[in-house]
Amino acid sequence: MGALFSKKEGAKKGPSRVTEQDKAVLKLKQTRDKLKQYQKKIVLSQEKEREVAKECLRNGGKDKAMRLLKKKKYQDTLLAKTDTQLDNLDTLVNDLEFAQVEVKVMEGLKGGNEALSELHKIMTLDDVEKIMGDTEEAVAYQREIDDIMAGGIGTEEADDDELLAELDLMLGTDVSDMPDVPVTDVDLPDVPSHVPDRQAASASPEVEKRTLVAG
Repeated sequence: MGALFSKKEGAKKGPSRVTEQDKAVLKLKQTRDKLKQYQKKIVLSQEKEREVAKECLRNGGKDKAMRLLKKKKYQDTLLAKTDTQLDNLDTLVNDLEFAQVEVKVMEGLKGGNEALSELHKIMTLDDVEKIMGDTEEAVAYQREIDDIMAGGIGTEEADDDELLAELDLMLGTDVSDMPDVPVTDVDLPDVPSHVPDRQAASASPEVEKRTLVAG
């Protein structure tokens, strides 16, 4: 029963999203990991053989120590080669991954261009110009309606006479009804030329001076 359900669940799954490029990148990374393991193995072997070579020299086994040193030199060349191969693998992995990103970008650009093309088919330049013209006419028409609803057509500024008339109404008076200010001389009563006796004693020189001037 369990196997039956697992088969049905597997059948319901959609197509795999793993591309050939993904598989290639995975293989390159696996090869890179194996090379790193190989390098680590060589380094460990060299460390052990170096200790053996030292022991041989202490015990007088110079020939064996020389053979071990020659082997170490050969292993050094292998390590150098593996370093070059690792660099090449890293470059390939980076190039493939970047190429995949570029493909995604191109697919996005392609989809965007297709969407724009469809929109341009729906909305041509003539349609846009007509819509903009209709919009301007509608806005102007609405402004006329607003002016009428406000009590008049147009929004011209009132002149000074209209503003003065409005101020008169606010004050409840009419400037035109006010009497003119006389421009002729007005007869004024004569100023006394002397100070009364009861004020003479308390009058100051300043008061006397004003009195004389007024006379």
